[in-house]
Amino acid sequence: MTFVITFINLLFQILSWAIIIRILLSWVRIDPYHPAIRLLDQITEPILAPLRNMLPTAGGLDFSPIVAIILLSLVQRLVISLLL
Repeated sequence: MTFVITFINLLFQILSWAIIIRILLSWVRIDPYHPAIRLLDQITEPILAPLRNMLPTAGGLDFSPIVAIILLSLVQRLVISLLL
């Protein structure tokens, strides 16, 4: 059981860090066709796109990454509490 909990924690940490890295990379000019950037987009876009469609933009700012990280944390806690 501890392996499953460790795996779930690792998975959610990777997703959260991928979103944070995507936020940081959005501030610099980088080739969007680079394989690493495309992989990062493939990992994070299924999480961010639905949130981006639901949330209104405020002055051109995208709050979907912040909401995604909060929701990921809540889901992580819920899944682990259900397993325990």
